[in-house]
Amino acid sequence: MEEEKFSEKESLKLITEMIQKAKHSFHENGTSAILWGSVIGIAGLVNFAELYWHFYIGFDVWLIVMAAIIPQVFISIRKSKQKQVVTHIEGVMDTIWIVYGISIFALMFYFNIVPGVTDKFVALEGTSIIQTNANGTTQPFHFFPLSYGSLLLMLYAIPTLTTGIVHKFKPMFWAAILCYIFFIISCFTSTAYDMLLNGLAGIFNWFIPGLILRRKFYGQKKAVNV
Repeated sequence: MEEEKFSEKESLKLITEMIQKAKHSFHENGTSAILWGSVIGIAGLVNFAELYWHFYIGFDVWLIVMAAIIPQVFISIRKSKQKQVVTHIEGVMDTIWIVYGISIFALMFYFNIVPGVTDKFVALEGTSIIQTNANGTTQPFHFFPLSYGSLLLMLYAIPTLTTGIVHKFKPMFWAAILCYIFFIISCFTSTAYDMLLNGLAGIFNWFIPGLILRRKFYGQKKAVNV
């Protein structure tokens, strides 16, 4: 049998349908945004509480952010299988978020590894740095990244602002602007308040927009099933 050929009218109709599907493809269920908003919100607020009230929960709470990569992989695989149409813009946006995830992992690795390595290099050179506390006691000084919370805030805003502009999704656009404001504020605050700003950034950047996306998703789904 000869291969069936579309007429110009049928081809135009098919292209139109694909464009309409692509236009609405951003309205996903918000699972990823809720996931990342939750873990970063929790990590930031818990870390702030630890620093402000001087207690320790027994492990680095920011490790839950790295652990969130595992469910995100499954979410991404499931989404790619369910998606019928992927535009060039969506492909670029997916790449931006993948690079963002890798960058978060790299920064966490840097924060946890570099200070210890720096201490070892300084010790090998025979240098000893002593820190004097406010009460007059002394202890060995350990290197640490300065204002690392500010770096995280600046990184959060990049994919969020890009998504808000490209998809004209105002909740993410204004959340990213707020994140940049948090970044500026964090340059003048202590580490404890930097962590508070990180927690708030997670809530405003992703958790709240994720809930909005989820409501839209189920609203569209209900309308289609009616």
